[in-house]
Amino acid sequence: MKERKKKSVISAGHICLDITPAVFQGKKYNNISEFLVPGSLISVGKPDVHIGGSVGNTGLAMRILGADVKLMGKIGNDEFGKLVLSQIAEHGDYSGMIVSDKADTSYSTVIAVPGVDRIILHDSGANHTFTAEDIDEHFVEDASLFHFGYPTLMRSMYRDEGKPMIELLKWVKSMGTATSLDMAVVDEDCEAGQVNWEKVLQEAMPYIDIFVPSVEELAFMIDRPRYHEWKLRCKDGDITSILSLEEDIRPLADKLLSWGAKILLIKCGAPGLYLRTNTKEYIGKIGGGLGAEMEDWAEVDFFEKSYKPERILSATGAGDTSIAAFLCGILEGCSWQETLHLAAAAGASCVASYDALSGLKSLEELRKKIAAGWEKQE
Repeated sequence: MKERKKKSVISAGHICLDITPAVFQGKKYNNISEFLVPGSLISVGKPDVHIGGSVGNTGLAMRILGADVKLMGKIGNDEFGKLVLSQIAEHGDYSGMIVSDKADTSYSTVIAVPGVDRIILHDSGANHTFTAEDIDEHFVEDASLFHFGYPTLMRSMYRDEGKPMIELLKWVKSMGTATSLDMAVVDEDCEAGQVNWEKVLQEAMPYIDIFVPSVEELAFMIDRPRYHEWKLRCKDGDITSILSLEEDIRPLADKLLSWGAKILLIKCGAPGLYLRTNTKEYIGKIGGGLGAEMEDWAEVDFFEKSYKPERILSATGAGDTSIAAFLCGILEGCSWQETLHLAAAAGASCVASYDALSGLKSLEELRKKIAAGWEKQE
């Protein structure tokens, strides 16, 4: 096993092009049906066109925040693919990207309506064909952290009851590299929605060092009845606005810790982030040389409230940029308290723009704003 130099990161998995029409911000809506009325014509402004997905959002956000990041996503040899590469090039190297002549670049149309959680129309494209064979082993050997995002939108990862994803994480762990995993919303009626995600995650948990799902994704995957009850309770509104830490969120974390989860960050939308960690024994198993520096992270149970954003244009990528800051904090050896502050601050910065990266501030800028008394949500 090679001796690692600087704590470098691989951001692998799902990447796409996000197209977000500008929606008039003068009115807030209670639900999407007030905005999307059949037969109507809706005037919008110039679209924001940026790369998205886990690699485009979290990977590039980590690079902007100062981390040494290698990006590994799969795109098509088409016009959307060229746009993806040109935008990555603005932030540095894209040599880890895989360009396929046999698949189309993934894209999303993001409908961001004031007062309503965003709606995403998505085509996974080349992401469905991404496999472990697309990953350069030498990059993994040199990395301290391997972050993998959105296997729920990648058929090659979730097929056969998630075995390819589990084998990928197991392989990375065997090389001494720390692993982190992020998920994405699953359409219950599609192929990925039929996968037994509870079984998949239970089998994968020994190979996941840092798990960073949203609370909705987590409930959908490991407690479907609870998820459906939430949907009924929120009446087409924002699920995170009706959840209780004690009754709704903590029980999900309890289940994951019983499966051997080490560090768990649950994204809870506008209310904030929930950090839950296992014992020192489990923390010590984290790879990439990180576990030895994280003894003080053991047995944490804390909810970090969000900071108040300067403005809200779109929540697209807010969770991804929060993860980016969270992972950067870990790589820098920050305390769990400061790491949570940075994660919440990055998310609040992100919502001020339509895309994930334009509103993102440096870690130093975020620290200064926090130190100056940045106000938290009630």
